[in-house]
Amino acid sequence: MRGPRTGARATSRDVARVAGVSQATVSLVMGEKWRGRVSERTAESVRSAARSLGYRPNLAARNLRLGRTRTALLVVPALTNEFFARVYTGAARVAAEHGIGVVLYPSPEGVGPARDPFASARATLDGVIASSMAAEALGALREGGLPLVMLDSDPERAEAATTVNLDLADGMRQAAGHLLALGHRRFVHLAADIDSWTFRVRAAALAEALRGTPGTELSVVRAPLTVADGLRAAEHALTRPGPRPTALVCDDDVLAAGTCKAARRLGLRVPEDLSVTGFDDLSLATAVEPELTTVRLPAEEVGEAGMRALMGVLDGGPVAPRLLPVELVVRGTTTAAGG
Repeated sequence: MRGPRTGARATSRDVARVAGVSQATVSLVMGEKWRGRVSERTAESVRSAARSLGYRPNLAARNLRLGRTRTALLVVPALTNEFFARVYTGAARVAAEHGIGVVLYPSPEGVGPARDPFASARATLDGVIASSMAAEALGALREGGLPLVMLDSDPERAEAATTVNLDLADGMRQAAGHLLALGHRRFVHLAADIDSWTFRVRAAALAEALRGTPGTELSVVRAPLTVADGLRAAEHALTRPGPRPTALVCDDDVLAAGTCKAARRLGLRVPEDLSVTGFDDLSLATAVEPELTTVRLPAEEVGEAGMRALMGVLDGGPVAPRLLPVELVVRGTTTAAGG
């Protein structure tokens, strides 16, 4: 199939020719109105053709008609967290395909209320995507009915137009099932010391998964999300009176790294004396030795789905909540219980 002439700007007709579809189909896909009308395979063919041709829709007339700024705000807990950097990468990739700008805004306190970074969010933005934030903390940003898509948040809350979540409960069930199958019965949950929906889901799922196996013991130790705090909490858990736990299930990879350091300082071998699991599958998971068994969260896919959901809401919705699958990646920090 021929593309545009050399030096010429690619048009929707060029995209349609390369993808082997009609211009109407190109318009549906690039306008995020294809669901229920064309297949996922056809939509991906159109997006692939658009990328290869460098096609960008001419949005000027559409923006004027809709009163759009073509700008979205992504609120994240911390820019230093690799997970949220990947969420941004996914959101920005989809936004770029549709000529949308993304303003990245970290919550000033890391986790908590986010102030309006603009004199008037309503006049400046089309909508907000907020990750791991309480919906009521974003009141200033939603003044005047600014659309809100929540990531990693309670889908039962009514404040958001829709939610995009990871199947965190299933991730914890996978980790627990793996350790139970290895014969572990004495567990510590090294939990993030943050009162948020995402960590409450993890705790409840782990407790439920272990409850059905006779003879299983579970205690909980909390720590802020740093390696140093994870180390101190793990040392406390491993030196308390009574039988030592054989498995520590950590709420994220940073806490798991701290746990591995604590074990070494106490003269324990991972995994021979202590099995450790993480959550996220950050780069850190393969930087430690042995490499970390952890639950992989598809962060970029979260960002992509969040941006597509916001575009669907802006186009009149409704947009159904999304629940994305996760998977346990078994590496070197888990093995059969030694007793």
